[in-house]
Amino acid sequence: MSDAILTLNAGSSSIKFALFALDEPNGLRLASRGAIAGIGTAPSFTAHAPSGEIVAERRWQEPAPEFGSLLSAVIAFAESHLGGDKLIGVGHRVVHGGTRYHRPERITPAVLAALRDLTPLAPLHQPHNLAPIEALATLHPSLPQIACFDTAFHRTMPEVATRFALPREYEAAGVRRYGFHGLSYEYVAGRLREIAPALVRGRVIAAHLGNGASLCALRDGRSIDTTMGFTALDGLVMGTRCGTLDAGVVLYLAQERGLAPDQIQHLLYERSGLLGVSGGIASDMQALLASDDRRAQEAIELFVYRIVREIGSLTSSLGGLDGIVFTAGIGEHAPAVRAMVCDGLRWLGVELEPAANGDTAGVISAPDSRIEVRVIPTDEEAMIARHALSTLRPPVAV
Repeated sequence: MSDAILTLNAGSSSIKFALFALDEPNGLRLASRGAIAGIGTAPSFTAHAPSGEIVAERRWQEPAPEFGSLLSAVIAFAESHLGGDKLIGVGHRVVHGGTRYHRPERITPAVLAALRDLTPLAPLHQPHNLAPIEALATLHPSLPQIACFDTAFHRTMPEVATRFALPREYEAAGVRRYGFHGLSYEYVAGRLREIAPALVRGRVIAAHLGNGASLCALRDGRSIDTTMGFTALDGLVMGTRCGTLDAGVVLYLAQERGLAPDQIQHLLYERSGLLGVSGGIASDMQALLASDDRRAQEAIELFVYRIVREIGSLTSSLGGLDGIVFTAGIGEHAPAVRAMVCDGLRWLGVELEPAANGDTAGVISAPDSRIEVRVIPTDEEAMIARHALSTLRPPVAV
């Protein structure tokens, strides 16, 4: 009999999960992954084998069940799918760890209370991340839970990269640049260390491009700068988020347009980005690429323009550039976007190899490119599982 770890990544309308069995000595093997989608409307549960085949499905009829019963379905599947294996803990993605949490943390009532206090820093993420933690604490109080933070990877940024030009008392209160998508960047840096050890020791920009999007400047696999700052609203254009915005626009929206804080929040987080610029056509990149509407093309153009501009900025932070890594949904599966970004970076010496720029991982730059360009699929769930295991069973010093 071996042990297993469950990972949960909860959003506003879905819960992604993955189940990892422990293969001795202390290895992790993916047993299954899946999701509950449509939470709050018509939830559906789907679980896949590592090969991709569906191994379990379920749908709930109206009225929508309570969150706890949905989570119980995930636990029940995990326990039944494990056979003789034993579930020893649950790892959670938590977007914000603030200035206090720089490593995975076993959940206690005090830790949970501290994470709730960080909700104003991630209002559309933190409550959903904490919901399954709170539910499991009631449903399975003896099951250990570990929080893994998206902000933690960026703790290596120099102070100058974390600071806003505001009075010091605001920085003391936590108003600073944190950075996000850290679990993804940590996984990518680890994979790069395995497959390209010479490159990871240099200056690399990782591009996590999905519905949420950001860039991270890496030196020796460590974060030294990133495009997201105080919140996950900052930086690049995203699916429904505006990215970097002149603070004066927020003042204008409040003072001249009469928008209340919650209306501004809804506008900037849920009605902007690709969705807003495209005039409501779509927030999904594949749908925009398939559209012949001029507004869709302008949304893509802005998305690429901001990536290219920010790569220039981060290249300055790094003092040069040796490599670029594309990852996440758009980064991994939109060759056209990668080609447009690389075309905008020809001034840096980026030369794309068109034949290599397919829907696969690997090197996509030309042999004579001064900058090596790669596609590396991310796996936040694997990173969460590793952190959960190391927290429950710390490595023994030798």
